[in-house]
Order: sequence, then C-alpha cells, then structure tokens
Amino acid sequence: MKCSSMSLAFLLGISTFSSAQAQQPVAISAQLEQKVIEWRRDLHQHPELSNREFRTAKVIAKHLKGLGLEVQTGIAHTGVVGVLVGGKPGPTIAMRADMDALPVIEQTDLPFKSIAKSEYRGKEVGVMHACGHDLHMAMLMGAAEKLTSMKDEVAGTIVFIFQPAEEGAPNGEEGGAELMLKEGLFTKHKPEVVFGIHVWSAGNTGHIGYREGPLMASSDRFEITVKGRQTHGSRPWGGVDPIVAAGQIIGSTQTIVSRQVDITKAPAVISFGIIEGGVRNNIIPDEVYLEGTIRNFDMDNRAQIFKNLKTTAEMTAKATGAEAHVHIDEGYPVTINDIDLTRNMLPTIERVAGKDKVHVNDLVTGAEDFSFFALEVPGLFVFLGVTPEGENAVSAPSNHSPFFYADEKSLKTGTELYVNWVLDYNKL
Repeated sequence: MKCSSMSLAFLLGISTFSSAQAQQPVAISAQLEQKVIEWRRDLHQHPELSNREFRTAKVIAKHLKGLGLEVQTGIAHTGVVGVLVGGKPGPTIAMRADMDALPVIEQTDLPFKSIAKSEYRGKEVGVMHACGHDLHMAMLMGAAEKLTSMKDEVAGTIVFIFQPAEEGAPNGEEGGAELMLKEGLFTKHKPEVVFGIHVWSAGNTGHIGYREGPLMASSDRFEITVKGRQTHGSRPWGGVDPIVAAGQIIGSTQTIVSRQVDITKAPAVISFGIIEGGVRNNIIPDEVYLEGTIRNFDMDNRAQIFKNLKTTAEMTAKATGAEAHVHIDEGYPVTINDIDLTRNMLPTIERVAGKDKVHVNDLVTGAEDFSFFALEVPGLFVFLGVTPEGENAVSAPSNHSPFFYADEKSLKTGTELYVNWVLDYNKL
C-alpha cells in the first residue's frame, strides 16, 4: 500500500512542497566529491563477482562504521547495511547501491583499469565493473557521509543498502535483493520508500532518465526438453522426430505474445537463445533442448505467458507424437516506479540535475533486481547518464561492454540526488 502521507501531500500539499523545492539543492563539497571519485577508482580497480564481494564489503563497512552508523554485514552473503538515525522524528527511507562486477576483461585505457582475475563457471576470467556498480557504491558512500554530517537536520531513519549479486548469483546459490529480503532486511527497519540510481551509457553526463510505472522488464529463463524416439534419418516414420517438434514449438510460441496476450497493457517478447540436439546428419535424435528468455512489463501478463508457454509447448509436441517438458526459472520481476513517489520527487530530480537534463526514459528490456525492493514498498529508480557531453551516447560502448566508460563528473549529480531525495521526501 502506498504511504498515505505521501499520497495526501501529492493531492493536497503540492504548493507547500513547491516552495521548498524552489530553494537551491543541498550540494556536496569539492572535498567530498574528490573522496567519492577516489572510492570509485579503488572499487573499480578491485572488482569482485556476485556473492564474492568480500573486499568490497570490508571497504564499505569500514567507511560506514567510521561515520558512526549502525552497521550490519553478511546479509545475503556479503551485503552491508548502514543505518543513520536522524536528529528529528520522521519516516524510514532506504537507498540502494549494488556491489558486484562482471566476468569481463577490461579493455579501456584508464590508469585504474581492472586487471583482476577470478573463477566463473569453472574457468578463469577477467573481472570488471562494466555496469557501473563501482559508481553506485561510491555515490551512496558519499551520500552517507553528507547526511551524517548534517544528522541534526535529518528527519527519520535512513537505511543505506549495499547489495551483492545484482547480476545474478552463481549456479546453485541464492543471492541479491531477493535473498536480502528473505533474510529480514526490511524487518527491523522497514522503509516507507526506496530509492535507486543506475548509471547509463545511453545518456550524457548528468542527464537523468525517469519513468512513472514500469521502467525495466521482468527477466525469466525457460527450458524446454523435447523428447522423441531416435531413428535413422532415411526412415523418419520409424521414430518420433524431436527436431521437427522443436521447430514447431519455436514458431508456435511466437503467437503467445502476438495472439494470446493483451499487448495494450505492455509489450513483451519471448526469445530462444539455445537449440541443442543431434550428433550426426543422418540420425534423428531422441531429444532436443531449447532455452530462452521472456521479457515483459506487466506482472499479470507475465503469469499468463508462463501458463501459455507451458501449454503451447506441450500441446504442439503432442501433435507430432513427441513430449515437451517445460521449466520456467523465474528471475527478476518488473521494475515499477511508484507513480505518486515519482511525481513528488520529480522536482527534486530537476533541481539537482537541471530541468533541461531530465527526460522521460523509454522502456528498458533489461532487468534489475531493485524490482524486489519496489514490490515491497514504493520505489523510485532512475538512470544517470555517464557518457561525456559532446559524445554520442547512442553509439557509446554500452553497459556490460569491455570498453564501458563512465565520466566521473556524474558522481556529483548522483550523490547529491540521493541526499536531496532524503531531505525533500521529509518535506512532503
């Protein structure tokens, strides 16, 4: 349920809030900005994979303890949470940064580039903060320091969440936001709202993309095992061909979105990424394996797609004499920005970034496990551009690229946005 005080303020109290918004936003000092940059460079140079963020967690915990915050470590393996109790009564507000890096060999020419190695799926790999989580952590560390320095002016309780494994836990392990919640993250300090920022190569430095309602897609993996009966390729009638059945399943599943789901609600896509079957050109095999992904922006449509995918695969296979066994691995839900919260905090975003640098973001078919937090309490998640002004952000190396580059000037904007979200939310 949405916070009633926030909704009431939105409906009845905008004029009061607007006068507060007319003031200059709280800024961070040049000294703190430099510290944020140094933290970012250190974290960038020492990246760690999901559920293995041991050094990262120590760096963050040391910083938060040094600020005098209540600190809890070891949540969801390596997660760190800092709690600031303000000098005035007020709501509990959570802010989140993710901690993990990717199995990518960095190919930038930065003087602090990563040369780290680790093990991923049994192989030695390079490790890089190719998605900008190093910036996320540094900005939230900076916000914690700034808000602590003005503790007497802060109303309520601020929960700083440093979350591991956003990129997905290793096979056979749990992790990320879902595990943090499972282990009781919101039990002791349940927030009224939660905020998050993600750096974005598709935007120029300091530009912010936001969107009311659905912003990022759900992401779910599916597996379909098609079982037939092996026979010689010259005598297909002597067995059951799972390859033909698999081909028909691939075609039939495309009608789920185009013919069976109400696409006026939100777009969706079903894509196959793996087809495996057979060992020789003249042998029809016993089995074919299919794997793919489902992306969607409506939770009800998501459930319908799951149901229809299973039915379509099973019935299509049956029509050929084969069998289909479907397994859906539910991943991240839709990332949904609470409409009231987004509208209330938009003036803050415009004050911090400048109105000319704030834009409505397109839907993003990538996924984020911030979505789990935003299903528990009203959430607001935005994109912060990091491609230098004057460069074409559309053609810039994307997040997850070995050439991903982030302009450190964006760190000031992100840090100040976290700070001012807290201060302005308390004026609602």
